[in-house]
Amino acid sequence: MAEIKLIINNLKFKINNKELLTLGLILAVGALLRLYRISDYMTFLGDEGRDVIVVRRLLLFADPILVGPGTSIGNMYLGPIYYYFMAPWLWLANFNPVGPAIGVALLGILTIWFVWHVGKQFFGPIAGLVAAALYAVAHTIIIYSRSSWNPNIMPFFALLTMYCVWQIWQERKYKWMIVLGFAFAFVLQSHYLGLLLAPVIGLFWVLTFINSKKSGNTKYLILNTIYSTAAFALLMSPLVIFDARHDWRNFEAVKKFFLERQTTVSARPWNAIPNLLPILNKINSRLITAKQDDWGMWVTPLLLAPVIFIIGLTKKIKLASRQKNAYLLIFCWFGLALLGMGLYKQEIYDHYYGFFFAAPFLLIGGLAQSLINSSRIRGISLVVPVVFLLILINLLNSPLASPPAMQLKRTQDIALEIIKLSNNQPFNLAVIAERNYDDAYQYFIENAGAKLVDIDPQRADETITQQLFVVCEMEEAKCDPTHSPKAEVAGFGWSAIADQWRVSGTLVYKLVHTQ
Repeated sequence: MAEIKLIINNLKFKINNKELLTLGLILAVGALLRLYRISDYMTFLGDEGRDVIVVRRLLLFADPILVGPGTSIGNMYLGPIYYYFMAPWLWLANFNPVGPAIGVALLGILTIWFVWHVGKQFFGPIAGLVAAALYAVAHTIIIYSRSSWNPNIMPFFALLTMYCVWQIWQERKYKWMIVLGFAFAFVLQSHYLGLLLAPVIGLFWVLTFINSKKSGNTKYLILNTIYSTAAFALLMSPLVIFDARHDWRNFEAVKKFFLERQTTVSARPWNAIPNLLPILNKINSRLITAKQDDWGMWVTPLLLAPVIFIIGLTKKIKLASRQKNAYLLIFCWFGLALLGMGLYKQEIYDHYYGFFFAAPFLLIGGLAQSLINSSRIRGISLVVPVVFLLILINLLNSPLASPPAMQLKRTQDIALEIIKLSNNQPFNLAVIAERNYDDAYQYFIENAGAKLVDIDPQRADETITQQLFVVCEMEEAKCDPTHSPKAEVAGFGWSAIADQWRVSGTLVYKLVHTQ
C-alpha cells in the first residue's frame, strides 16, 4: 500500500483546461485505434492459443504456474507473470480470448498517458503532449497494443523502470527502489531483451550512490536497494523454483546463449558500430514513420539533434540542468539499446524494441519543448508541421486501414466445425501451416468439452484414436495431409483421407487408418 500511495502522490500535477482537452483527445484517439473491433484485428495463432490454454487450466484447476512462455531462440523460458496478468481478463471475458487482448489494450492506453506524464516531468507540457500524440498513433505500437502476448506489456513496465530511475537519481526519492524491483521483474518476464535495461539501472544507481554520500543518505539508499532486490526476487522466484526442479535447465540455456556467441551476440562492443545507423533508421521507420523507410531516414537527424544541445555546440538554445539530465537518461536508455541491438547477430523483430518503445517519442517531445522555449514563434513554426506530418503518416498507414484478419473468429469457427464433424467420438488433431500450430484450435475444442486426445508415442494405444482431423492453412496443392511430416500425422500412422471440407476458407481433412 505504501508503494501505491507513493505513486499516486507523485502523479499530482497542475494541468490547465487546454492541456486537459488535448490530452483527452489524444487518449480517445489512442483508445479508438487499439479497441476498435479488437476481436477482429487481434492476433490469435498458436502462441496465443497456448497461453489461454495454460491460463484456463489455472482458473479451472487452480494449478500454480511456475514458468512462462518459451522464447523463440535459445530454448529459454520466461517467468509466469504474464499468465497471472492474463487470468483476471480471461475470467471476466468468460474464457473468451479477447479478454486478455482488451487487458493489453487498456494497458497500452495507460502507457499513452504515462508517456505524457513522463514527458511533462522531464521537459515540460509541450513535450508530454507531443510524445503522447505520436505514441498514440504509432503504427507498430498499435499492432502490439491490441493482442495478448507477453512482450506486449513490456513497454509500460520498461517506461515505469526508467521513471523509477529518474525518481531515485534526480528526485532522490529512494522508496522508488521498491517499485523499480517490481517493474524490472515484469520487464524481464516479458522478454529477456529487457536485460539491456540493467546497465542503465546500474549506472544511475552508482551516480545516486555518489550523490547520497554527499548528502549523508547512503544508508537509506542501501536499505531501499535491499528492499528492491527482495521485491525483484519475490516476483522471479517461481521461475527459480521451476529451474531448481528441472536441473537448472533455463539457467544453462541463458548461459549458453550469452557465452556461446557464434550465432547470437558478439562480445566485442566495437562490432556494433557499423550497425548503429542502419538499426536507428530501422527503429525510426518501424516506430515513428509507420514502416515508411524513406521517411524513417529523415527522422534520424531529428533524434540526434538533442545531442547538440547537451554537449553545448549551440548557445541559442539554453537548457535547464533538469532537462539536460532527462536527455542524459534517455540517451543512456536508447543508446545502450542500440548498442545491444548492434551486437545481436540474428533477425531483429519489431517487438524486440518494446523495452524502449517510449524513448524516441520522449526525445522528439523534448526537442519540441526546447525549440519552443528558445523562440516561441520560430519553434512553433518548426514543431507543428513536423508533428502534424508524422501523425498524418501514421494515420494514413494505420492498421485500421487494412481489413481485419479475423483470426479469432476463423479459428473458433473451424474448431466448432471439427467438434461437429467428430460425431462426439474421440479424435486427434494436426495443423499444417507455415507459422502456426494447433494450440489456437485446441483451446476452443477444450473449452467446448470435446473429446480431443493428444497423441503420446509412449502411450500410443491409449492416445491414437480412429480419426485425425487435419487443418491445412496452406494452398491445397501444398497440403497432402497423409504424407505430412508433422509429428501428429506421423504418430497417427498409415492413413487415408476419408473426407474433406472448406471451413472459413480453410481446408479441413478427416483421416482414418488404413489396413
